[in-house]
Amino acid sequence: MREPHPRVVLGLHRSRYERQLLTSALELGITAIDTSFNYRDFGAHRRLTEIGGDLLPHLTLSTKVGFFPGTGRAEHSLDPGRLRLALEQTNRDLRRVPDLVFLHNPERSLREAPDGRDMLAQACATLDDATAQGLCRSWGISSWDPSSLPNLIDPTAPKPSVLMVRAGLLVGIRTLDTADDLATRWGLPADSMWGMSPFGGDATDPVWEKLDPRVFLRNPRSSLSRPQAAFRAAYHLPRVGSVAVGSDDSDHLRELLAALDCPVDDQVVSEYRDLLLGRASRQPA
Repeated sequence: MREPHPRVVLGLHRSRYERQLLTSALELGITAIDTSFNYRDFGAHRRLTEIGGDLLPHLTLSTKVGFFPGTGRAEHSLDPGRLRLALEQTNRDLRRVPDLVFLHNPERSLREAPDGRDMLAQACATLDDATAQGLCRSWGISSWDPSSLPNLIDPTAPKPSVLMVRAGLLVGIRTLDTADDLATRWGLPADSMWGMSPFGGDATDPVWEKLDPRVFLRNPRSSLSRPQAAFRAAYHLPRVGSVAVGSDDSDHLRELLAALDCPVDDQVVSEYRDLLLGRASRQPA
């Protein structure tokens, strides 16, 4: 199987949404950004247009739908009508067609739903129809906890072209195995798999000073820092072609890009996954 060249996607979950971030990313060669309908209190798309409408044509833009304004807090829904309206609003706010739209954390509505399989199939059909009608160029699924999804897949439903899941050394074996299972079921190659949150939400967490992720590199004596090595290993846990990572610091992004050409030791990754599996099997159900 062809090894995909690792790609960095600039994630805008906690971003300050400043123009300099977009220009710095482009200068570094990062040409893909990822946002969501609900980010920045449902104003992320409008803000992107305000700060960089002229830059957006030079960027591949992915976004997500699934969360909607609610009373006091955002609410999740897979209702086809609401998804369609969100897609239409997305096009108006961005003033362009998004390159990729993810169904955002569908498990939030599916956990307790008695008709989860039908709900997921209808949501997938809605995004598939939207793609055919020109509201987006492609669609996928982004899931923080995908463990419930394999049992809810209708083989006759449209299949996503991209799957995004958590990636990295802090991801449990259940998520890793589920990502592999979904990739197989949907026939997704590694370069159609995306990772997110490679540092578990905090690249400065003390855990990255206590662990030495450089053991995952073919050259453990590499000059890469521990955070750089952790980021590089994330492309193999699970196997993904792109990783969405958020940062308002261009120097941090430059450091992460510098790690991409350092090869990872697949044997060490396999042994690590075996350790995770063994640990999970010893835990009480």
